[in-house]
Amino acid sequence: MAASITRIASPEQIIVMNQSNHRKLIGISGLAAYVPPYRVWLEDWCDWTGSQWPKIREVVGRSFRVRGPNHSVYTMAANAVIRLIDQYEIDPRRVKFLGLGTESSTDNSAGAIIIKGMVDQALETRGQPPIARSCEVPEFKHACLGGVYGMKGAIRQLALDGAGGQAIVVCSDIAEYARGSSGEPTQGAGAVAMLLEEDPKLAVVDLVGSGSASDYRIMDFRKPMSRFCGQDRTETHQVQDYPVFNGKYSTTCYIDETLHALHDMYEKRNLDASEYLRSLKTLFLHRPYRRMPETGWAVSYLFALGQGKSEDRAELASYCYEAGIDVDAVLAEMISKPAVAALANPEHLQFEVYPLTMAALRAFRASRRYREEILDKLRLGSDTMLDLGNLYTAALPAWIAAGFEQALDEDSLSAGDEVLTLGYGSGDAAEVIPFFMVDGWREAAAKIHFAAAMELAIDLSREQYEALHDGRKVQGLDYVGRSEFVIDRVGNSDDRHFCDMGIEYYRFIA
Repeated sequence: MAASITRIASPEQIIVMNQSNHRKLIGISGLAAYVPPYRVWLEDWCDWTGSQWPKIREVVGRSFRVRGPNHSVYTMAANAVIRLIDQYEIDPRRVKFLGLGTESSTDNSAGAIIIKGMVDQALETRGQPPIARSCEVPEFKHACLGGVYGMKGAIRQLALDGAGGQAIVVCSDIAEYARGSSGEPTQGAGAVAMLLEEDPKLAVVDLVGSGSASDYRIMDFRKPMSRFCGQDRTETHQVQDYPVFNGKYSTTCYIDETLHALHDMYEKRNLDASEYLRSLKTLFLHRPYRRMPETGWAVSYLFALGQGKSEDRAELASYCYEAGIDVDAVLAEMISKPAVAALANPEHLQFEVYPLTMAALRAFRASRRYREEILDKLRLGSDTMLDLGNLYTAALPAWIAAGFEQALDEDSLSAGDEVLTLGYGSGDAAEVIPFFMVDGWREAAAKIHFAAAMELAIDLSREQYEALHDGRKVQGLDYVGRSEFVIDRVGNSDDRHFCDMGIEYYRFIA
């Protein structure tokens, strides 16, 4: 007979119980980041490219980071993991799950085991024990959602065969776009590692109350392997990883998948959408650039008004009136089921699936309520994120880390507060997951050191940026890292008795 499960949710706690025992709460106990030091100011980039700085500042941000000539997704991930171990004094022998979330991997066989190997080597040089030999080492790939899937996988492992151990999930990515493309100002690079365990020190992750959505969208944002063919790595160790993307269509996909994941959560938790959204104080969404989460959440709020009570619909009607559109037509659009994938062709890529809602959004943005319901709830950590660029899988955990650190400085979160997170991955899939802050979260947040990870910055000239971006040798970059991993060399042997073609060898600089 199946066990009956009762879930009790309140502002103070999430408890999961079954017939015979109280299941332990599982969540996040620590966060640590690694960001490469090489920085491009977007105002400088606008001067170089003739782009409009006021528009870039409002839509994208202030600056982005670029990986160095000896960086890869694996070295950045290992750097974040070793920092997590140090900052939270983790006993590596307790780590029974090490997951990697990335869409920038350059090895189609190995993944997290590469990071484990690097970290074990560094620990050995320090006289520390290695990560447990019984540790699982999966890699999770689904565009920018891989890290969230990794977190969910770790929590499920901790709830079952990994009970009593600890898990680390590291999100590491390099967002690169061709020079001259619309995506170029949204580049970035970095890694964030998360410590997960029973009785977490930062926040409980409520998978029972989460919402999921997925739908195949053909050409939203893809990375076919044909892009790698014939790349020359003789000058630097870089592999160029430019995606195939279509900007407006990608925005449409992001919004639509966000709406479906939220709807799934509303149904699971029997929520009044507008009442619930107004009750939240803090949100963290996947953030490829500044405007995207603002737009995604604002549209979600308008949809919630459309599903709400008479006063909610009156508020929606006020925005429709300002936009000069009929509210009934907007409501009809909101309950339609657009075939988003049908837009994935040259004739329809620029079409809007919710044109009336987007018109209402423009009026909503001009209202006082927009600041209260959208900007204020996205405030924590948002200023820091203006200087990171897009980190793909690491974008959401980076924002969470920056936000928790700001909340600590301001004392603006309390134990029991619900913090809603939303991860998204092109292709498309979304996960909306509630976090609940726990007693003692301040002590754990004090060890994040996200601002410290951002402190070291080397501003690039135009010539240095273009050379580094294009995989050429760069003049004047004499920075030597400390306590970090780098690529030492790349194998090029293809003999009958020994082959290491393309395999990266790493070195830890103590």
